[in-house]
Amino acid sequence: MIKISLVGDIGSGKTFVSKLFRAPCFFADAEVKKLYRSNRQCFIKLKKKFPQFIKTFPIKKNELSNTIKNKSSNLKSIGFIVHPFIRKKLNTFLKKNRGKKIVVLDIPLYLENKMYKRDDIIIFLKTKKKDVDLRLKKRKNFNQKLLNILRKSQLTLKQKKNKSNYVLVNNFNNAIMKRKVKILKTKILNDRSSS
Repeated sequence: MIKISLVGDIGSGKTFVSKLFRAPCFFADAEVKKLYRSNRQCFIKLKKKFPQFIKTFPIKKNELSNTIKNKSSNLKSIGFIVHPFIRKKLNTFLKKNRGKKIVVLDIPLYLENKMYKRDDIIIFLKTKKKDVDLRLKKRKNFNQKLLNILRKSQLTLKQKKNKSNYVLVNNFNNAIMKRKVKILKTKILNDRSSS
């Protein structure tokens, strides 16, 4: 099984491109949302750590945002609580799809949390900053301060690109990106089978 992970800036289209691979995808952000909605154990741990912010179950996004905006280091503390739950979900996903040729991992802090293995394929999504900023500003509950904190917690784009096996330019055009992904997927399969 070839594990492909997409990395890039926040809002660079990782989820959009992941779906174009037409392979099983693990969407960490979606799993985190489910966790906040349905996992009382996670809620209890977060409430114990941040009683002044985390008050309701299911956990509200604004409670988490306020926790992070209050003190940027709280992001790391939230991660220490949430990541073990997500790693467990990832392991279940990988076991379930063990027989597939390719799986795609859409995990925002994939490199930062050292989740990659030596033979994983890492694809850097290159996008125009103005396109990314425009897309982010359209998001519901967009907050520049929170975005800046999240970006500071990540490797620089140059570092992500340097750790990647491939670079894919994303222009957010569905038809063009489908073709690019199909070509890249074929190249990855051919490269792997010839090595």
